[in-house]
Amino acid sequence: MCRSKIKKPRIYYRRLELKNTFKLLLILCKKTTKYKNSCSFFLAFLFLMWYTICMKENLIHYRTSVCNINYHVVWSVKYRRKVLDTEVELYLKDLVCQIAADKGFTVQLFECGECDHVHCFVTAPPKLSVTDIVKYLKGITGRKLFERFPAIRQKLWKGELWNHSYYC
Repeated sequence: MCRSKIKKPRIYYRRLELKNTFKLLLILCKKTTKYKNSCSFFLAFLFLMWYTICMKENLIHYRTSVCNINYHVVWSVKYRRKVLDTEVELYLKDLVCQIAADKGFTVQLFECGECDHVHCFVTAPPKLSVTDIVKYLKGITGRKLFERFPAIRQKLWKGELWNHSYYC
């Protein structure tokens, strides 16, 4: 996928190491009742450290702000027609990544579900609203898909690919 800003392996290994440490400490705390208070304090401290490490990796720093804005957007094909087959889905993934790079946001995850709707997990700066992101994605992808796959137009009425609504 197109994950340019997030360094996944380092975060994943830190989370995995801390989860294993939590499991080991929970087992030790359950076995030893003598140090129960100190174990719970230590677990709380480790949880705070884990949260700090994982969240600081995802923050985006701008000149005057620091943010982590994520949107899970879902929209469907008009009349819920099953037109998003594997070939269309692959082209759509590449197209969405190109649009995101051009417009200044990042697509973390993109999937087509049951050939009739799309799930898109987006990280965006505060200057881009959800409506702008959806407008870019639905407008450009609809036009490009009709150009690349003209057979889709015959399956739909009135020449519109996407439904007017979306879920965020």
